Amino acid sequence: MPDEVEAFRRARQGVLERIAAACARAGRDPGDVTLVAVSKTHSPRRVQAAIDAGLTVLGENRVQEAVEKVATTDGGTWHLIGPLQANKARKAVEAVDVIQSVDSVELARRLDRIAGEVRPGERYPVLLQVNVADDPAKAGFGPEAVSGAVAELLDLAHLRVDGLMTIGRLVDSAEAARPTFVALRELSARLRAANPGLGGALSMGMTDDFEVAVEEGATLVRVGRALFGARPAEG
Repeated sequence: MPDEVEAFRRARQGVLERIAAACARAGRDPGDVTLVAVSKTHSPRRVQAAIDAGLTVLGENRVQEAVEKVATTDGGTWHLIGPLQANKARKAVEAVDVIQSVDSVELARRLDRIAGEVRPGERYPVLLQVNVADDPAKAGFGPEAVSGAVAELLDLAHLRVDGLMTIGRLVDSAEAARPTFVALRELSARLRAANPGLGGALSMGMTDDFEVAVEEGATLVRVGRALFGARPAEG
């Protein structure tokens, strides 16, 4: 275990140095970028080693896997970054600290009702997933749809809409992902000008392109392979 923790410390430091370099190129403060360690398919034991190494913000794609890891690790803050089915919304709100993948008004309404029951007295943080690249393989609001829905979503009593998230197209180079990140940043600026209650968080960029995402304004980057190595085969 100590060797594994040290390996995670080195991996974390390497990614943070790359984030800092990207921030320097863009004239940004590295403290404005949160590293979300994507732990999907990795064992709770490895995740605990990662937490012990300082990777305390974790991202999971599946609700059931998140529930298991929240229950069997200590010291992490958990983000759901994968698609959320309506019938798993209650488990998600109970288990994780942030849902980044709110992709419809219907899901937001359901989460608002559940959050009021499960976490009374607080506003539960979410991000709106936007399919800015108009990729038929990706979930999310279209840019026009989110523009039309954001005012209603901000009025939900038990949710706090902290910003936007996108999953980019698979591309051959990190540079090819830049237009997607620019589009999300510009959409955020337009929406916030008209809806001041919308938060400025931008979750975008993964292992292959997070540096470009940081250059274009990402405040959260979702990095798995550069921290955990290749994912084990899923059963």
